[in-house]
Amino acid sequence: MKEDKSRYTLRVNPLLLEKLGFIAEYEGRTKNRELEQMIKKRIAEFEAEHGKIDMKNGL
Repeated sequence: MKEDKSRYTLRVNPLLLEKLGFIAEYEGRTKNRELEQMIKKRIAEFEAEHGKIDMKNGL
């Protein structure tokens, strides 16, 4: 069965990862879900400023 999510290895300072874990736990999420929410928020901010990203045409 094909998974509908991509995998990505993130190299990050251990202290940042620990703080992310704190925030995630506070929000009732896993670190992975917290990162996903942060990415979605950043994309929304970018698109609000620069327009919708068209993945068909790339950059």
